[in-house]
Amino acid sequence: MGASGLPDFENWARTAMTLIAILLATLAAGIGSVWVAALLMRAGWGDGRSGIGPQHLLSFAAGALLATAFMHLLPEAFESQAGAHELFATLLVGLVFFFLLDKAELWHHGHEHGVGPANDEERGGHVHPHAHAHDHAHGHAHGHGHGHGHRAPGGWALLTGDSVHCFGDGILIASAFLADLRLGAIAALAVLAHEVPHHMGDLVVLRQSSGNRRAALAKVSLAGAVTALGGMVGYFLVGELHDWLPYFLAIASSSFVYVALADLIPQLQKRLTAAQTLAQIAWLVAGMTVVTLVSGLAHSH
Repeated sequence: MGASGLPDFENWARTAMTLIAILLATLAAGIGSVWVAALLMRAGWGDGRSGIGPQHLLSFAAGALLATAFMHLLPEAFESQAGAHELFATLLVGLVFFFLLDKAELWHHGHEHGVGPANDEERGGHVHPHAHAHDHAHGHAHGHGHGHGHRAPGGWALLTGDSVHCFGDGILIASAFLADLRLGAIAALAVLAHEVPHHMGDLVVLRQSSGNRRAALAKVSLAGAVTALGGMVGYFLVGELHDWLPYFLAIASSSFVYVALADLIPQLQKRLTAAQTLAQIAWLVAGMTVVTLVSGLAHSH
């Protein structure tokens, strides 16, 4: 190969590496989060048996999302040539957009249902304000057996919502990878962290409806795999609109901020003892710390 062909080869290699990184990261975030959720449930996490309940996992996820948005995605967007006013406007539009998706029940997809078979007393008597929107999830995930609102055998309504959300997560991860490989890894970690507690709830719902643990794991894993499809679509979509990359990062940030503040934090706002409150804060800080450590390790490599 002549010297003139070397730049083309380097561009091809860079493209291939980015695509492979996006595929691996989206599979890890999408399917990996499901398997992590299943392993944690087997170990007794999320239901209080191991001393680690839903509140701890949700606190960790909220910390990871907020740290990723404010410490990584937004700074990367603002380091571009895009104006601050335009980026803040994009962030605002993104928050409103995800609010509207939430109203359409496309983005919540199960963020509000419980993380395990813990009952209301174990969760401090807390009932999420959006409970009416997903009674079919609450009736099973909370172990009450109310039987109302469960509309689809096998939880297909829940899986459809999961798939839509996972597809969007894949696009957001791809946007981060196109800005910087390190940023993509951090975004994928944040997605994995916030999907784990919610996939635990999904698994409870499907196990209650079918009674088959393996089938439930396969169905939720299939929905998680849609994250990789979103990543591939996101690569070509954002790649064709490279000049708009800072705005895609702002939209990704708005998604993470919305999920943390509208979905996760409200579930943590309840009366707790001083020790429980300190544990919540500790897990929140742990989520932020893990994102920071992963960022430092990725940067060093």
